[in-house]
Amino acid sequence: MASPTLQYAKADVISLKEHPQFDETWVKNLIIADASILGLGDDVVVKDIERIQPKAGRLDLLLHDDDQGIRYEVEIMLGEVDASHIIRTLEYWDIERKRYPLYEHRAVLVAEKVTGRFLNVIGLFNSAIPVIAIQVTALALGNQITLQFTKVLDVIEPGGEEEETVAPTVDRKYWVDRGYEKSLSIADQCLSILKEVVPSVAFKYNQQFVGLMVGSAVHNFMVFIPKKQFLSMHARIDDPPKWKGLLEEKGVFVTAIREAKIRFRLTAQDVVDKKDLLKELFEASYKENL
Repeated sequence: MASPTLQYAKADVISLKEHPQFDETWVKNLIIADASILGLGDDVVVKDIERIQPKAGRLDLLLHDDDQGIRYEVEIMLGEVDASHIIRTLEYWDIERKRYPLYEHRAVLVAEKVTGRFLNVIGLFNSAIPVIAIQVTALALGNQITLQFTKVLDVIEPGGEEEETVAPTVDRKYWVDRGYEKSLSIADQCLSILKEVVPSVAFKYNQQFVGLMVGSAVHNFMVFIPKKQFLSMHARIDDPPKWKGLLEEKGVFVTAIREAKIRFRLTAQDVVDKKDLLKELFEASYKENL
C-alpha cells in the first residue's frame, strides 16, 4: 500500500508565556511524561520533581542518565531568559554536584527565547561549568500544538592537545575518588596496547581528562575522558570518516568526528575483542602526529 502524499502546511509560532492554557506546568508535565523530548538522550529519566534546595528554592526537574552516570539539573522558564534564571540554574547545579559528587552534573536552562546577549554570558561559563541551553518553540497547526526543543549551547568536552596548556594537573587518586575507577581500568588496558607501539608512553592526569606523555614531553595524540560506565576516547587522525567506518563495523560506538579528530566509547570488552583494530588506530594516530 502506497504511503499517503505529505502536504506542506505552515505552522504558527505561539508564545507559551502569554497563552492562557499552555503554561510552565504543562511544559514540565510533557517532559516528565517523556524526558527524551529535551534531546539529552533516550535513556534520560526523571529522578525528581520540584526538588527542594536548602535555602535556595526548588529545582524544577532532576534528570538522570544511569548508563553514563550523568545528572541534569533542569530549570524551565517561559518567555525570554533573564539573569535571575541563569543564576538560579547555576546555583541548583552547584548544590546538587556538592551533595552527590560521584555523578557528573550538567546545568540545563530551558527558555522560549535565549537571546544572543545571554547566550554569550552563558558561553563564558561553559568552559568551566557544564551548561546546556535549550530553546523551546511552540508550534500550532490547526487544533494541534507541538514543542520543538533546540540546543543553542551544549557542553564543551575537552578533546586534545590545545587544552593541555590550561588543564590543571592532578593525580590518579583524583579520578578514583570521583568514582571513575572502572573506566580508568579500561584506560589501563589501552595504555598496555599503546606501549606496544610507543614503549615510553605514560599517562598524564589532568583535571578534565587523562592525557599522554612520551618520554618527558606531553604528546596528546590521544586523550581519555573517564565516564561512569565506559571510557570516552578522542584520537587525532587524518581520515576520521575511514576510521569511523572501521570502528563501527566492529561494533565500537563512535560519538563524533571532526576535522582530523574522532571520538568514540570503549568498554573493557571492546578493548579485548577489538585489540588489533585499536592497536592499528593508536599506531596511525601516533605516527601522523609526530
